[in-house]
Amino acid sequence: MAARVFDGKKLAEKIKEKIAKEIKEKNLKPKLSLILVGNDPASQVYVKKKHEACQEIGIISDQHFFTEKASEKEITELIEILNKDPEVSGILVQLPLPEQISVKKVINLILPEKDVDGFHPVNIGKASIGQNCFFPATPLGILRLIEEEKIELQGKNVVIVGTSNIVGKPLGLMLLNKNATITYCNKFTKDLKEFTKKADILISAVGKPKLITKDMVKKNAIVIDVGTTRNETGKLTGDVDFEEVKKTALFITPVPGGVGPLTVACLMENTLKAEKQSFKKRLSKTSEINSDCTGEKND
Repeated sequence: MAARVFDGKKLAEKIKEKIAKEIKEKNLKPKLSLILVGNDPASQVYVKKKHEACQEIGIISDQHFFTEKASEKEITELIEILNKDPEVSGILVQLPLPEQISVKKVINLILPEKDVDGFHPVNIGKASIGQNCFFPATPLGILRLIEEEKIELQGKNVVIVGTSNIVGKPLGLMLLNKNATITYCNKFTKDLKEFTKKADILISAVGKPKLITKDMVKKNAIVIDVGTTRNETGKLTGDVDFEEVKKTALFITPVPGGVGPLTVACLMENTLKAEKQSFKKRLSKTSEINSDCTGEKND
């Protein structure tokens, strides 16, 4: 029996509909500032999708475009302005950045409470110990998928291929907090098959077409493909040999149409969360001002 193929678009729409409803009912005005440096085609597509998602559900999309030759100072000065702007709920800098701009410096400069991408060390640290924070959008999307499908994590062997700071590392820590047993693999792992074959849940986030083949997958495993690469014909493809692996897996995500749409939806979820937290602070501040004016104090 072939694996059940997960529909990421359907769940993404469900998440976005919930966000749109809350924005409307609570009369919120979330605003996401998107920063794109250079003309990388993939980055342009990703920013366009995020902008369209914002428009679709009622989030204000504030876009800032810079040329490939933009200086680090230009970017950091803009971030400092956006950090101070009370109307900006979240800030997102599309990666990768040109070599003259330090990714570390840029990410660290964004206020943790406006870091809707979940890349700031404060958010990564909180995510690792299960505290309230902004989880990186792709790992959060995978968690939403797991929750939607009622996939049990406790005691399961989860193998993650790919240890980037954006997906692999934070995802592993987030699943560890759900009591899964985590194994990380990367390009230095010897005999990758030895590890993947033992996985109850196999997640690949490398960006190498057909890295995961049928013989590397345990029968009835859950396979989540996060990799995205353009093949020689320009078609978007994942890390998993989809047509072959689906013959042995229990559940599999496609590329495109699997994790990708959830990444965008969860970014919207984080932006709404940022606005709600900011809204609470603004209400609290207004209450304090009113209290000062009347001579009353809030205990």
